[in-house]
Parts: sequence; structure tokens; C-alpha cells
Amino acid sequence: MKQETAQPKKVIGYIENGGIKAVPHNLAVDFRRNKAIYFMCIPIIVWYIIFCYWPMAGIVMAFQRFAPAKGIWGSPWIGFDNFTNFFTGPYFVRLLRNTAVLGILDLLVNFPAPILFALLLNEVKAAKFKKVVQTISYMPYFISMVVICGLIVDFTKSGGVISNVVASITGGESQNLLGNPNYFRPIFILSGTWQGVGYGSIIYLAALSGVDQELYEAAVVDGAGRWKQTIHITIPSILPTVIIMLIMRMGSVLQVASDKVLLLYSPATYEKADVISTYVYRVGLQNYDYGYSTAVGLFNSIVGTALLLTTNAISKKYSETSLF
Repeated sequence: MKQETAQPKKVIGYIENGGIKAVPHNLAVDFRRNKAIYFMCIPIIVWYIIFCYWPMAGIVMAFQRFAPAKGIWGSPWIGFDNFTNFFTGPYFVRLLRNTAVLGILDLLVNFPAPILFALLLNEVKAAKFKKVVQTISYMPYFISMVVICGLIVDFTKSGGVISNVVASITGGESQNLLGNPNYFRPIFILSGTWQGVGYGSIIYLAALSGVDQELYEAAVVDGAGRWKQTIHITIPSILPTVIIMLIMRMGSVLQVASDKVLLLYSPATYEKADVISTYVYRVGLQNYDYGYSTAVGLFNSIVGTALLLTTNAISKKYSETSLF
């Protein structure tokens, strides 16, 4: 008996189960039906091409002894020498250690902080008080980083508010805390918590607003208190959102906040504060070694991409939640 083969099926103009051969046809049909949406996407696509994809041609500089006068296509090709010089250089271990430590501390402290803040706000029943707290917590995020760092410098200098508080707790004298390498990381992390905890909680509050209230009512009937409701209903309900945000956060864990580090650190604190991004800035824009700085930045980006892909793969395997 002759077996019939499945034929491509047309559904409202589209071809289902047509394989790769049906892609051009389906795209043409979709374009005819959604012309307005495609035309609205043109400015976005052009923006990404100009500012995100076209500059990627500059990656070639990482493999050259780049000279601005000769340009990308005229500079001599040196292969992986820039990477070798970085890996064998005197600052590689320090930069990698500082970047990893600051990134991990930021992840451990400033990633769960907005989640906890959102859970606490979710328990507040007074609507007016809740709105006031939310508004106040959002404010620091919208202050310029330059202004934020200026406040930090003023508060942590000798005689500053924070310096005096630390001196009274430790029993020592008021000193310039940012001039002490041991204080740089706590200042950097805690100031980031203060600045971003409110704004970062928005997405979790949105996720909490979508939790089915009947689940809480059923839990109350079963005798569950607020703590058990949080553990067994609230947290599992927002867990997919938390996982997605964690995956995205892992991709930038080595980026730290280079602009903030640049505004706060000094040669006295390089041992604990100097990270890969700030080193790229100094080497590239101050020492004009563009090829070497491009190689260092490319290494940082590759590691970040590897972390993102690894985290996404692990999440997809064990939680069935992933970006792609």
C-alpha cells in the first residue's frame, strides 16, 4: 500500500509544515498583511544597524596595531598579540579579580534587594503609604550619576556625614573613606542598593499584581499565614520573572558600573577598585592604544556572553524558563 506523504498546508495564506521553502512565501504574506508594523520598525532597525552592528566592525582593531592615520584597513595585522600582552601583563590578575569581586557582590546584594523590597511593599495594605514609599524609593534612580557620586564623595570625605558615623562606630578618627581601598567596595555596593532598589522593584511589583488572589483566599481557608502564603504562593508565582532577570543580569556581571567607578576611584584605590572597563578607558582614551583596549573590551564581552549563554542553558534545563 502506497504511503501518502504530508503535503504543505495553506492556512489563510500561510503555508504550514512547508519547511524552509515556505519561509519566503510566509514572509511575503505577513508583510502584505502587516505593512504598517513593518514600516514602523524601520527606524528601530536603522538605529540598531548604525549604533550597534556597524560599530562592531571596529572589533578588527583588537587584532591590529591600530593607527588612526592608517585606519582600520591600513593598520598592520598582529593577530592575537594584544590578547597575549593583556593576559601576560602585570594588571590582568588584579583587573579580573576586582571585576569579578565587584560583579559578584553586586549580584549577591543588589539583585535580591529589589525582590525583597517588592515583597515587603506587597504586604503593605495602606495604599497611600505604599505609594509614598514607592515614590521616594524611585527618586535616587533618576538622579544623575555625576550628582550621586558627588554626594558620595562629600559624605565620605573627612568630616563628612558617613565618615563621622563610621568613626563613631569604630572609635577611630574621621577620614576620607574613598581614599581607603578597604572601604571602596562597601561604599560602591551599598550606594548602588540605595540608588536602584526602588526602581528595580517595579518589574517584580508588576509580576506580583498578576498573582491570582483566589490562591491567597484558598490558602487562608487552609489556615496558611502570611509567611506560608509568601513561600508557597507569592515567590513561586514571580519565580519565572526572577529567573529571566537573573539571566539578563549574568550577561553584564563583569561590566559593573564603569562610569560610577571612574567617578569614585583614584590611584590610591586602584588595587581594589580598578576594573576591566576602567582599564579600557585609561588605555584607549588616555594612552591612545586603541587596538589593545579593543582587545581587552572584547575579552570582557566574550566572557559576559558566555556567562549569559551558560546561565540560560542551565535555567532552561532545570526550570524550563529561559530567554531563548
